[in-house]
Amino acid sequence: MLFTPALPTSAVLASTVASFLSCFYRVAVYGVAFIELRFKDSRFTALFFSELHFTGMSYWVEFMTRWLREAEPRAPAKLAGMDYAGRLRRLQDQFVAQDLDALLVTHQPNIRYLTGFTGSAAALLVHGAGAVMFTDGRYRTQAQAEVRNARIVIGKLPPLLEGGSWLAQHRSKLSGRGTLALGMEAESLTLGSRRRLVSSLGKGFRLKEAPQLIERLRMIKDEDEVRLMRAAAELGASLFQIACATLRPGVTENAVAAGMEYEARRKGAEGMAFSTIIASGKRSALVHGRASCEIIPQRGFVVCDFGVILAGYCSDRTRSVHVGSASREAKSFYAAVLEAQLAGLAAVRPGARAAEVDAEARKSLRKSKLGRYFSHSTGHGVGLEIHEAPRLAAGETEMLRPGMVITVEPGAYVPDKWGVRIEDTVLVTEDGCEVLSPSDKQLIVL
Repeated sequence: MLFTPALPTSAVLASTVASFLSCFYRVAVYGVAFIELRFKDSRFTALFFSELHFTGMSYWVEFMTRWLREAEPRAPAKLAGMDYAGRLRRLQDQFVAQDLDALLVTHQPNIRYLTGFTGSAAALLVHGAGAVMFTDGRYRTQAQAEVRNARIVIGKLPPLLEGGSWLAQHRSKLSGRGTLALGMEAESLTLGSRRRLVSSLGKGFRLKEAPQLIERLRMIKDEDEVRLMRAAAELGASLFQIACATLRPGVTENAVAAGMEYEARRKGAEGMAFSTIIASGKRSALVHGRASCEIIPQRGFVVCDFGVILAGYCSDRTRSVHVGSASREAKSFYAAVLEAQLAGLAAVRPGARAAEVDAEARKSLRKSKLGRYFSHSTGHGVGLEIHEAPRLAAGETEMLRPGMVITVEPGAYVPDKWGVRIEDTVLVTEDGCEVLSPSDKQLIVL
């Protein structure tokens, strides 16, 4: 199918027609004079054609500007409506079962999830009676504006060590027993950081590697999170129009990515969720073929994998297009991947295991004799991070539940030839799933 942008609204058309008529009137005045003077003054002839060119370009620039401005989405509300108190309470409710007196949170997305703090340097101590967040003087104003349901301590030491020092002073108040059981997020602490923390704590602590308690809470999105993720998905999806308008033989992959990323910022994105993937020709067989200086070839597939961060939440989408006429083999190859993606989507429902979704997509590609070219998992969770739990892969026993937001993205990649991937982000609902920002997925030939 050919790419066709959405038509401008009547308001844009009416305003632009009026502007065009004004420009036309100016040209007409010069036209009458031109007929009278004709070749008597060559300078006037040049002026006439200059005005004609200028007014035509002015009309076009104004038309496109008005069209793009009207199409620009409004950024969603900030995170003020998030239920931080409820999140903190649900975390604290797990302490007894985990034999914890407190949990030291060092993974920044988890700190944001619990408090709303968006800075890059913090540690959060969650105990049975509340929470204390440690940061430094650079974030004093920001922390006071953003942090909810936690006491703020601005320290001179790095946040982790400030937290350790504070704990050493308040240990007896936080534990009814002689030794305080302190949980740590082991995957976000280096060996060096752990060693320095132990030194700052002193005696009277029992350190434990806590399971991913917060990550499991984050798997289920609440209504406010779903609202923000739907807005992020819509903004991200709109960038595909820019890609289709820019993708042409002779243009670099970087140029296509740059246009998409500029549009994302213009529409309110904080940034891209990951390095934009524009992989053309033989490079389309690279699963993570980030945009490069390579030139789009005259003919072949182009994999476009892109996402934005909007109000902290990520979007993720992949579309594959074909530049130049597509052979019968290319069309069949694309159709097989699309069939696998639809099979995966059909398997998404409450109660299904993550591995079952992967199995359905993989089975479909095996039927098309392309199973050996599917070299990655079928999907993953999305939220404050681009890759979250659950993971949709063989052997994954996590059960899908309403409120999970996941990707379904099978692909097939033939080395030194071509590759295709098709991806949607979906919300698990009570009776199946909802594709966030759905669109037609038939092969686009540019």
